Amino acid sequence: MASKRRQSGKQKTTRRTRQPTTPAQAAQEYVRLVEHYPEDREELFREAADAWRSAGEHDRALALYERLLDPESGGCKEPDVVDAWRIDTLWEAGREEEARTAAASFRARHPSDATAWSLVAGTFEHVDETGTAAEWFTTGVIHALGAGAEVTADVVEDFRDSFGLEELLIGRHRVRRVLGEPHDDWDDVADEVHERRASPLFGRVRPLDELHDPLRLKRMAEAGPDALWAEMEEFAAATGEERVSPGRALRTCVLFWPPEEFARLVERWPAVVEAYGDDHAGHLRQVEGTLRELSDQGGVHLAVARATLSALEAYMEEKGGSPDTASARSGYAAEMARRGEAVDWPPARNGPCWCGSERKYKKCCGNPAFG
Repeated sequence: MASKRRQSGKQKTTRRTRQPTTPAQAAQEYVRLVEHYPEDREELFREAADAWRSAGEHDRALALYERLLDPESGGCKEPDVVDAWRIDTLWEAGREEEARTAAASFRARHPSDATAWSLVAGTFEHVDETGTAAEWFTTGVIHALGAGAEVTADVVEDFRDSFGLEELLIGRHRVRRVLGEPHDDWDDVADEVHERRASPLFGRVRPLDELHDPLRLKRMAEAGPDALWAEMEEFAAATGEERVSPGRALRTCVLFWPPEEFARLVERWPAVVEAYGDDHAGHLRQVEGTLRELSDQGGVHLAVARATLSALEAYMEEKGGSPDTASARSGYAAEMARRGEAVDWPPARNGPCWCGSERKYKKCCGNPAFG
């Protein structure tokens, strides 16, 4: 993944929020925090815009994107990415003509930001303009690397925005699979990139042709986040004890605490706030950020597991130790992965997010602006 996702320099001060309970309240809170954390202005405005979108307040979201794009208002570091989200918001708001005009303007600038191209291509995919999406994914690769550049898995790994370029190639593979196009050289590169990056499920890497099967994608879109967990459980049942056989690839598992379990954990073991913070939104960012960092460092066997306080305490009773220690929680995470109670990370870009929000991963924790 791109190094720009990592924090650098001095560590940021932990934000203290007012625990918003609705998307609109969250948006207002993010805007309020800009005054206290001006160095995080772009990230906070993006989060506020996303929260306004969740609240159905698209005009408010667009106003924030336009504010970020206005040099006189301070501008932003990634204008092409912000513009891509603006285009997606216009479409989501039903302002299709404006969205198409904005997309044409975006393309006329010939930007080289891989993530921005991937986002706009994904917007066309989301509105079922699959052929247009395929063309945008292809053009994005060309603009990111330069016309005539070699496209190999090694080039992708070494690229300055490797995650964005990977998303372009894998997204291109996905829509071409839906269109019934035959494999070409770039699809082969996408396969190899996926092979290197994907987390093997009990030692088996699911090929892109299987992941991008049109019937599977339709089923996942219709069933929501539960489909992701159901699919994992079905595969675990099919493989039985074979999933823990010696010699199988071990997975690095990160714990995810759903909201109600997070509240119980903090109440029962207050010391965990030193590791997780005291708000659930921050916990979500931490989980995704940790997984991205592990991936940046070369980790390919990554997974996330839904934790519960009762299961953690039962594990501690059996193994000894205290739930408020990092080593104990790591052991519990490893045990969940060993038993097949974790799902691979990252999920499909258009698949349900691992956090259970019922949103697509690309619009939730997989939002490039998330970390």
